[in-house]
Amino acid sequence: MAKLLVVDDEPINLEIIGHCLEDEHQLAFAEDGLEAWAMLEASPQAYDGVILDRMMPRMDGMEVLRRLKADRRFRDVPVIMQSAADSSEQVAEGLAAGAWYYLAKPYAPKALRSIVNAALDDRRNRKDLAHIGGRLQAILDLTEQASFRFRTLDEVSALSSTLAQMCPNPETVAMGLSELMLNAVEHGNLGIDYAEKGRLIEEGLWQEEVERRLADPAQAGRHAIVELRRDPACLSFTIRDRGPGFDWQRYLDLDPSRAFDSHGRGIAMARHLAFASMEYRGAGNEVQVTVALADPPEIQAPNDDAV
Repeated sequence: MAKLLVVDDEPINLEIIGHCLEDEHQLAFAEDGLEAWAMLEASPQAYDGVILDRMMPRMDGMEVLRRLKADRRFRDVPVIMQSAADSSEQVAEGLAAGAWYYLAKPYAPKALRSIVNAALDDRRNRKDLAHIGGRLQAILDLTEQASFRFRTLDEVSALSSTLAQMCPNPETVAMGLSELMLNAVEHGNLGIDYAEKGRLIEEGLWQEEVERRLADPAQAGRHAIVELRRDPACLSFTIRDRGPGFDWQRYLDLDPSRAFDSHGRGIAMARHLAFASMEYRGAGNEVQVTVALADPPEIQAPNDDAV
């Protein structure tokens, strides 16, 4: 059971959130940002997520968010910002500061549970992916160029976590590769569009629908490809699916108009958090990303005066 810190200066909001989530999660409450920060400082490992109001006395939500993202201990803790549904400027400011999950006020219990579960699932998946791939690092360090095919959710999980072990920041790269490879499977090869995915997630049927389509005999030989190449300064990954492509420009950043949706942030998170560069090609069914490698050690010039 995940533990969440809920921060709001309105007692009625704390009560509503508590009533909606208390059966599924452990909850702790703070009435302003200063109290919340003190609780986080006192127990840095205690919380799996933070539900954060924006406007509060003493310390507002944006200051708490900035402190969380600047502190290595809390960078991986998802922050769910509460915001008015029509506040696109506030959402844009929050996105720039590192808040990827939004709860529109006034909110329905179903929407609250959906966005909380999305944030917690994303964090859990990042940790799981990093753990899965950690055992193969020694072999991967010998790899200079390779190509892999994949078609199922399990193959995406295993392959993205394994390839990420070649990188200096495997946990975030695993998340980024996983998001792009999932998009290649579910959208590219299986044809599940944005609206349909939202409906499937809301009904709790997304994974079941993916598995149903994968079982279609017409999909048996339909794979996506990920290719890797090692250069002295970076690793590059090219992901290619067999779909018709999509309007990828819309998803490079999380548009405030979509910030309250349960999905649709993966490509933007991958671009901003995981990779040094991202380039979509053609119609959008091929994307190349790069990861910078650590700077090579400096080679000192020989000392001509040495005997």
